[in-house]
Amino acid sequence: MQLSALPGLTAKDFDADFLNMIMFDISGGMRSVSLPRRYVSEAVFQDGIGFDASNYGFAKVDQSDMIAIPDQNVAFLEEREDFRTVHVLCDVISTERNVFDQYPRSVAERTAEYLKKKKIADRAMMLVELEYYVFDSVEYSTGLDHASYSIASAEGLGEEYETLPRFGAHKGYHKLPPEDRYLDFRNRTVHIMEKIGIPVKYHHHEVGASQLEIELDFMDLVKAADSVCLAKWIIHTVAYEMGLVVTFMPKPLYKMPGNGMHVHQYLEKGKKSIFPGKELHGLSKEALSYTAGLLEHSLTGSLLAFTNPSTNSYRRLVPGYEAPISATFAKGSRSAAVRIPGYLKSDEVRIEYRTGDASANLHYMLSAMVLAGVDGIQKKADPVKAGFNSVEAKTEKVFPLDLRTVLDGLAKDNEYLKPAFPDKLLELWTKRKTEEAEYVYNAPTPQEFELYF
Repeated sequence: MQLSALPGLTAKDFDADFLNMIMFDISGGMRSVSLPRRYVSEAVFQDGIGFDASNYGFAKVDQSDMIAIPDQNVAFLEEREDFRTVHVLCDVISTERNVFDQYPRSVAERTAEYLKKKKIADRAMMLVELEYYVFDSVEYSTGLDHASYSIASAEGLGEEYETLPRFGAHKGYHKLPPEDRYLDFRNRTVHIMEKIGIPVKYHHHEVGASQLEIELDFMDLVKAADSVCLAKWIIHTVAYEMGLVVTFMPKPLYKMPGNGMHVHQYLEKGKKSIFPGKELHGLSKEALSYTAGLLEHSLTGSLLAFTNPSTNSYRRLVPGYEAPISATFAKGSRSAAVRIPGYLKSDEVRIEYRTGDASANLHYMLSAMVLAGVDGIQKKADPVKAGFNSVEAKTEKVFPLDLRTVLDGLAKDNEYLKPAFPDKLLELWTKRKTEEAEYVYNAPTPQEFELYF
């Protein structure tokens, strides 16, 4: 996979065999439509192309026609042996040429505008950590009469690799080759990311055998969401080309570390962060109130409906691991839901929300976090008075830990989302996630056969 950035792409500049127009579905997955060169024109860039949004999980079948408009500033060229393809991210509008308010990029853009409208900040800055597992083979199957999965990895997982030297299932953190067998894989993915303008801070082996991490650098809200989606696509594609399989599932392996998606964040005004201050942990009053907003809406379950929107999320959010399960914040603590990194200079202080995972729709997830934080600022919420910094909070203020309860919380606590999330989207999201919960929770598992058969 070879990619290079094409900022400010125009029809006149177009020099490739195909134009691949990329859109996002309601779950955050990427979809696309490819146009051969002869159909690429100025009209395509200005007027867009029509598509069926009902297949993306959004509109009803009788109101499904939407239009995809290329964002000419988020384009890149892929070169292969036989042909050249220009990929471009798209915005989506209705046939009346109004912004489609359910579309992930639209939600993120409205959230960014809301910050400015309320004169709270000029932009929200996000640094996202990508945790994932890579395997050499994966098999899984379900049916009326069976349920099974198996994985194998050259780092010592699976029967075919049992005789290899191994470093231990939980001892992979920052391992070097030859024990780290996936350094070249990470290097390839990071090289491609940087070629298309996705800034990477660093990458390394994570705690679990076959578990890896790539930490991106700070970007504004919309670019961060776009970039994480593109980064995941690059990682999956390069893995496929190398004969590997990748998953961002929160908890793919029993009694192994889960995959979180930690998000470092701060608000910026006048090109300066408003989070450093003289309050607790070196934070400003605004930063503390922002933290309170995140934790309050997590405690109801409402925010978790977007940061942890899968049944598998709650296999990860269990006691005994670093995944935080209670409304706490602390400096330097990886068991707190909100961590204030202890290694930063006073003027660089920020917060890190550690609860979320990559089963999320990234545009919705980052937007919901910012709106929750802004709600805290507007209410001048105090996380200390709320008891979020107390030791007792670890047992008294535990998040809801199953998807059904989280969705109930969203139904009761969603007013703070209204500036960017339309009611129809909340309805569709809840319906979709409820169906997923029923599908998983109604099925017996192999562990239940072991216990009860």
